[in-house]
Amino acid sequence: FSDRVLRPGDPVYYDILHSYMGYRTCYYRCFSIGYASHALVDAYKRCREYLDAAISLVRPGCTTAQIAAVWPKAQEFGFPNEEAAFALQFGHGIGLAIWEKPVISRLVSLEHPHEIKPGMVFALETFWPSKDGWSAARIEEEIVVTEIGHEVITRFPAEELLVAGTQYFTVNGPLPSVRETEPTPSRRVVEMVEASAKTEQVGVSS
Repeated sequence: FSDRVLRPGDPVYYDILHSYMGYRTCYYRCFSIGYASHALVDAYKRCREYLDAAISLVRPGCTTAQIAAVWPKAQEFGFPNEEAAFALQFGHGIGLAIWEKPVISRLVSLEHPHEIKPGMVFALETFWPSKDGWSAARIEEEIVVTEIGHEVITRFPAEELLVAGTQYFTVNGPLPSVRETEPTPSRRVVEMVEASAKTEQVGVSS
């Protein structure tokens, strides 16, 4: 917790936890305040690609291991091991509790897979750090497993990064929603992302 005031360009993400007649929701939405840096836009796109790759696999007969396998290894996004990165590339059942079975994670699912069955309801969430070294993107969707596939039941849009707050204008018109100048990217994060891009394609395990 902090008393720091939000500033233009800051990333913000919320984990939205409703309760209706005893049943819970759990979905992340990510915003940028006022405008977004190119680094955050790029991180959001990567985050969305990993999420969409996982969602596309959801159907009866699929396993939690198959879903977790499309997500990056912990070392590919700055963590020493899967335990340290637990719950960043993640899936969990949702119902009367926020976290229920099945758990979908590289930490547990690859060695202890569970079969996906019709009627299951779970959330899938992904995370990716920005090249600037301090911001990141996080997205989460809720999915119902149908007899032939799946349905995404979260309705608030998350296909692209949302810019929140007032749009500002100059004498020449509105300020752009993507900032053209930004801090020098963190070398460590840039090296990590570049190494990941060379060794894998999104949705294909190495």
